Amino acid sequence: MHGHISFDHDKKGVQKFHSFDTPRIGGLPIFIGIAFSIAIQFFQELSFANIGLILVLSSLPVFILGLLEDVTKKISASYRLLAAFISAFLACYFLNTWLTNIQFMSIDLLLKIAPISILFTCFAVAGVTHSVNLIDGFHGIASMIGIFILSAIVYVAFKVSDVTILMLGISVIGAILGFFVLNYPKGFIFLGDSGAYLIGFWIALLSLLLVSRHEEVSNWFPFLLCFYPIFETLFTVFRRYFIKKTSPGLPDSFHLHQLIYKRVLRWIVVDKNDKNKKNSMTAPYLWALSLVSIIPAILFWKSHQILKIFAFMFVLCYLWLYGSIVRFKTPKFMIKRK
Repeated sequence: MHGHISFDHDKKGVQKFHSFDTPRIGGLPIFIGIAFSIAIQFFQELSFANIGLILVLSSLPVFILGLLEDVTKKISASYRLLAAFISAFLACYFLNTWLTNIQFMSIDLLLKIAPISILFTCFAVAGVTHSVNLIDGFHGIASMIGIFILSAIVYVAFKVSDVTILMLGISVIGAILGFFVLNYPKGFIFLGDSGAYLIGFWIALLSLLLVSRHEEVSNWFPFLLCFYPIFETLFTVFRRYFIKKTSPGLPDSFHLHQLIYKRVLRWIVVDKNDKNKKNSMTAPYLWALSLVSIIPAILFWKSHQILKIFAFMFVLCYLWLYGSIVRFKTPKFMIKRK
């Protein structure tokens, strides 16, 4: 009944790698799952449900704009980014939570100024929100990496005895898992902009709450957790604007996950009318890459000095990998032949 509205019929776009018309509204069941979980907690009179309610309501601007893009394909990236800013401001305002330091002395001094702190916090939350959408290119990439990141947040919340963040994190993980079983490996439903933005928003806000409520948690912990999508976004802007001399918002097919699909898996022979096998085989490479930053973040969540070193090491690893694939010198251990 709703297929003509909710299905992704375009299979020829530069970023299209699916074989059949597929629902693009995976964010809707995730949102419903999160809201349902929060509602149950709210009616049980658990105190942390109030924070969950604020986050659910605050996520509506970016979720709704993402959902409209999923069904109309007419909402520009700038409007969606603006919606992410609005959602970030609403959540941070009602939770009274702002970034006042990032453990960089010169920047930390500026963040003591309230307007700068507010703008920087909204920019950081919106940036993480948008970055998750940027890596959502193949079955299971964004959703599983979201689960990895949220699981790490839940682990540290457990270590610092923060039941609120722990329970909220588990709620979001459960909602994503419900989507994941339908998305991977067959791709019966897509995450869509609404789902990717929603996952990114919850990751950003739970991270912000964790570091603001517990001084022992380094601000670089969530930064390193999300370093793959963040750096992919920064590198994409640099690559498009400075190398290709095009608009950073103009889609292309040179993201790392797209290069892996086209070059690392080029030996995999599949039916030209069935791209799903090759599509699903792309995700594990990016899962492994994300763990290069996520695992050190979990191990050294208290030490910003060590986390900074691992962030630098991830940059080197990413650039080496990207450069190798671009020059058709893919490491042999990555090559999979049928």
